[in-house]
Amino acid sequence: MNKKMVFYILKRIGLGILTYLIVVTVTFWVMQLVPGGPWTREKALSDAVIAALNKRYGLDQPLFVQYLRYLGRAMIGDFGVSYYYKGREVTEIIFNGFKYSLGIGAAAAVLALIAGIALGTYAATHQNKFFDRAIMVLTTASVAMPSFVTALILLYIFAVNLRVVPTSPVGVDGIGPYILPVIAASLYPTAYITRLVRSSTLDVLGQDYMRTAKSKGLKPERILIKHGLRNSVTPVITYFGPMFASIITGSLVIEKVYQLPGVGREFIRSIQNRDYPLIMGTTCLLALLLIIFTLASDIAYIIVNPRVDFD
Repeated sequence: MNKKMVFYILKRIGLGILTYLIVVTVTFWVMQLVPGGPWTREKALSDAVIAALNKRYGLDQPLFVQYLRYLGRAMIGDFGVSYYYKGREVTEIIFNGFKYSLGIGAAAAVLALIAGIALGTYAATHQNKFFDRAIMVLTTASVAMPSFVTALILLYIFAVNLRVVPTSPVGVDGIGPYILPVIAASLYPTAYITRLVRSSTLDVLGQDYMRTAKSKGLKPERILIKHGLRNSVTPVITYFGPMFASIITGSLVIEKVYQLPGVGREFIRSIQNRDYPLIMGTTCLLALLLIIFTLASDIAYIIVNPRVDFD
């Protein structure tokens, strides 16, 4: 690892920290602009009760003092105490549901990676044939369709009509309730990776070294796997990190559709209950997740591709 690479990695880490600071700052001040307040209820609270609650949670202090205190805590992963779940830490609430979101996201990411590379490679090696055109039509439709629409369609077909999978995890053991959420979460990234791999594979197949390998009499399968696949899959590395984070954040709506006890359920409840610390904590944590995985993708890319220019 040379000095330029080390400097590049440190610069990326610095940019990641700066981005997180901006996200925390914007999230805090945007919440201050929301009409009403955390104690706005259908049954109005008395002024004395509101004053006592503000003092208890430090909301009676100047906004800038509240901001500095929240910023300092957020930098070490402390997002405060929930206003709705009395006495419970926001971090604890998020991580209780995060294991479900992470499981769905990991399974969807692996499925998208395998299916996308396989479909993209096959489409490129059968360019302009029926299968290639069919894949392009399906991937275009998958990219254009929102994930919650896909989730509802899958739920209606396989859970309501065909009844091959349960509609919710309530009272059901095993992986059955998680099959459709994983498929719904993986469709968009699968389509994107398929198109990305197809495009890069077509470019690789036209390179001189591929024609040289073919002229030596090597089998097409060996040429593709040994010489072509590594270069054609390299662009996927830069996409995989942000993709994984976006799958987890995008699965919040999918979790609601399939009634899964993930981060999405708690996030929606926090909005309904005006639980400001939980809203801000979930937003900041998901942003941090995106920053970390993007950074990991950038580092992995420069390791795999030593030709990267760090200037």
